[in-house]
Amino acid sequence: MSGLFQIKDSLANKISYYHLMLLMASLPFDRFYSHLILISYGIHTLIHLKRGTIEPLFKWRTIVLQSVFFITVLSTFYSINRYEGFNDWGKQITIFLFPVFFCLNPLDVKKYRPKLLLSFALICTITVIYLYADTLVTIRHYQLPLSAMVSGAFINHNFAEPIDMHATFFSMQLVIALVCLISVLIKEKNQYTRVFYLLCTLILTAGLIQLSSKSVLMVFFIIINIAVPYFVLQSARRWKYVLRSASLSLVLISGVLYSGVFRERILNEFKIDLSKATTNETSDGRLARWQVVTGLISKKPVIGYGSGAETGLLQEAFYTHKLYNSYLNRLNAHNEYLSLWLKSGIIGFLIYTTTLIWGFRISFKRKDLLFFTFILLIAIVSLSENVLDVDKGIFFYAFFYSFFIFSTVEPFYSKLTAINQQPHGILEQA
Repeated sequence: MSGLFQIKDSLANKISYYHLMLLMASLPFDRFYSHLILISYGIHTLIHLKRGTIEPLFKWRTIVLQSVFFITVLSTFYSINRYEGFNDWGKQITIFLFPVFFCLNPLDVKKYRPKLLLSFALICTITVIYLYADTLVTIRHYQLPLSAMVSGAFINHNFAEPIDMHATFFSMQLVIALVCLISVLIKEKNQYTRVFYLLCTLILTAGLIQLSSKSVLMVFFIIINIAVPYFVLQSARRWKYVLRSASLSLVLISGVLYSGVFRERILNEFKIDLSKATTNETSDGRLARWQVVTGLISKKPVIGYGSGAETGLLQEAFYTHKLYNSYLNRLNAHNEYLSLWLKSGIIGFLIYTTTLIWGFRISFKRKDLLFFTFILLIAIVSLSENVLDVDKGIFFYAFFYSFFIFSTVEPFYSKLTAINQQPHGILEQA
């Protein structure tokens, strides 16, 4: 465990490593810390800039990672609300910056990826323990029964409230942490370490259920029952694992459905989300909002209305269609694909989906379970949330997409060193 904080590298690379570790540790908390550490990491990278260690910036890989930001910038120039469009630039600037910093910083992300992800998983575990401790303190203060822990007062957003995190975005982080620990647990030989990782896995699973994000739980069960055996295991071990994971999944699902509050949260709210709008409803389902959004898209399907236009357009449309709950709460489309189509037209929609397909392709090509988990999370959650409209969603997308891409290839400076160490190469042979 101490090896997480001790690496053999140059002083500059050690500082870069600790910056990334702190950056990942800050993700479950207030955005102030994440942005402060990012600024420090960027300054450190620029101070220690060396020509021989810089990867080429203008490569397709970098452009694809930054493509969503470029679409936001371009669609601002014809926006019906340019002021909000420029605000979107500020929110999404990290999508542009992370690929640049990973190109300029010589740290071998591929080498230190396992340690960084493990430290992130442990931080997520500690955070969930803190949230449960806060829940128990609150229950004791108000002299509530212990069963109140699984009541509506302590699940979903209410559970994540002490760290001021949206339940879905925190759940996405927990799934990354969980899959990391499961991958380590499968390969770990030391019995005591296995017990420790298993305990952390159970804590994270409990936290994931407590947060009750429908889309993230769906991804979690897909990863556990299908992706893990496909990417990690082989032959007999694969089928043994599938039988065990499927049995455990059925037990978890049965337990969730048996509990009234979780059944209400997951099943009943899912039905509401997929129901059409009615005049006697006090809440508006996602399907009702999506119908309003698609109606607006049909009027400008090619280029959309421009960055920053979504909230204002939807406010007027929600009021017209009598979706008063959505109007009063200034809700967005709650679908990243439709949101991009509304703002940037079919071009924005296609670029975003192509970016995700590119990520899926690389994850399968490299048989990278964690990268696949990340891409699947973004793809599925984008069906029910505007992932790139909220700081924590943007930061999660920007950091982990660049992190996984740059950790699948050998650093540019290592390739140069290998080439320079060759006697004289082809010219000598000639």
